[in-house]
Amino acid sequence: MNLSDLDYRITGCRACPRLVAWREEVARTKRAAFADWTYWGRPVPGFGPADASLLIIGLAPAAHGANRTGRMFTGDRSGDVLYGALYDIGLASQPTAVSADDGLELYGVRITSPVRCAPPANKPTPEERDTCRSWLVEELTLLRPTLRAVVVLGAFAWQAALPAVAAAGWQVPRPRPAFGHGARVSLDGLDLFGCFHVSQRNTFTGKLTPAMLRDVLRTAAGAAGLPTTP
Repeated sequence: MNLSDLDYRITGCRACPRLVAWREEVARTKRAAFADWTYWGRPVPGFGPADASLLIIGLAPAAHGANRTGRMFTGDRSGDVLYGALYDIGLASQPTAVSADDGLELYGVRITSPVRCAPPANKPTPEERDTCRSWLVEELTLLRPTLRAVVVLGAFAWQAALPAVAAAGWQVPRPRPAFGHGARVSLDGLDLFGCFHVSQRNTFTGKLTPAMLRDVLRTAAGAAGLPTTP
């Protein structure tokens, strides 16, 4: 088993009826601005090199973002913020992500999520989160030889990531560490970092600024042994 095999298996998952129905309905009805697009409309696999030392864990694909393009954080404003920050510190080849074939490359970084299908109102249920966990566990297990740091975007992803990290073989403290922006938890060879999610709600209100995001990503990259630009 390798990451390519895992990614292929993820795209065929139909485990959560509510999510399957929603993602496929969105792909059929589309948004007017994307009427000429053929939506992906399936679970979205991780994006980035198989030997990544830094993993970024989001929430779930956006209905008209990754559910449309088939690539994590691609085609929406949250992705613009995230990839812009990665580009600013030298970990992405370009600051924008518009389609799966736009030439974007990540350097030492992989991006994934604990829920692989776009959920209604961007709110997966705890049951859907738990059903999807095995995919993240497998991804973490395959990345383990090179993985040194993880940035978790938001409290929901933090709650999903900690049991997955434990199931992949790292020793997670009990009680489990609380989420917070800038939180850092050092495990046996892996550093976890908390960061507010790059949602429009957070970025438009200033709860998360580009500088705050860059700071967390730069610190995590340092823990992962990745060089960054000033």
